Amino acid sequence: MSATAPVAVSRPTPPRAKSPGLAGAAFWTLMRRIAVLALCVDVLYFVLFHVLGPPVLAWINVVSVAMYGAAYVLILQRRNAAAIFLMWAEVLGHATLGTVLLGWESGFHYFLLMFIPLIGMGRSARAMIALLALLLACYLGLDALSHHRGAVSPLSPAGLMTVRWINIVIVFSMFVSLAYFYRGTILRAEKRLHLMATRDPLTGLANRQHFQSLAEHEVTRSRRSGEPVALVMADVDFFKRINDRHGHDAGDTVLGHIGDTLLRTVREQDIVARWGGEEFLMLLPNTDAAGARVVAERIRRSVGSFEVAHEGQGIASTLSFGTTTLRPEESLSDALRRVDSALYRSKAEGRNRVVSE
Repeated sequence: MSATAPVAVSRPTPPRAKSPGLAGAAFWTLMRRIAVLALCVDVLYFVLFHVLGPPVLAWINVVSVAMYGAAYVLILQRRNAAAIFLMWAEVLGHATLGTVLLGWESGFHYFLLMFIPLIGMGRSARAMIALLALLLACYLGLDALSHHRGAVSPLSPAGLMTVRWINIVIVFSMFVSLAYFYRGTILRAEKRLHLMATRDPLTGLANRQHFQSLAEHEVTRSRRSGEPVALVMADVDFFKRINDRHGHDAGDTVLGHIGDTLLRTVREQDIVARWGGEEFLMLLPNTDAAGARVVAERIRRSVGSFEVAHEGQGIASTLSFGTTTLRPEESLSDALRRVDSALYRSKAEGRNRVVSE
């Protein structure tokens, strides 16, 4: 059989576990947004305290704007430790000065609570406990100091209420942003874990366990509806020879190409799995014996008519197939034994063919 020009293969990307904690790209995207938001808030504070006083708090915000701007640039440059240091120093200093100058009722101390969800990210349990204890000590110390000395530069009741409400809204918005971040992180982690538990990492097809779970459900449904169900099992011919001659990476490339071909050929409701090694298994709902042979022949011709490109060379491969349909009241395991027997006959009769049981 003549092969056409080699084709490049784009395999499904296997799910990979991402490193937890501060290293995640989503976290640093969040930090950039927080830096921009905090910078805008400090501009607002600059105007507000020019109106309400004291002037020192207005000019402190100029320093804060510079710190958040520098932190944003540092994050873009991936100098993350320095960026976090600047942001935390600004929050700690600003919250302390605001509370000392305007009093506890100003609500500046709420900003210290923002550290709580961030402290636990990317740290050991011991470091987290130590930092939380230090934060609590600072918070209690600031409370004691402000109540002992009172406000150094008190505002009018209306001005104090305005500042407190602005601080509450800002801190609330920050916590909402963090809540969305954690929610997104959890959902992405759950999705990755689900993929790792149900998908073959090389081909992106269902793994053996997931196939059996889906297939049992489909078999139960087909029995209620009376629809036929077919099984098609395929095995790569002389796969060991491909590995020995071209290397295991080449073998993986061939398997990825075959997985792509299967997904392109079958219908959306069909279940396709890498059954193990170089074996693939398909369950085709509402498909009789003739339909199963048609599908198998289509895949056989498609795989056999192309060479897979790997490191500048073309690798040809063929598939042997066994097909069967589930009989009334037959278990899935019995049908699997029969389709495996049909595949064995296909190999014995010369490979690169479809045999039905």
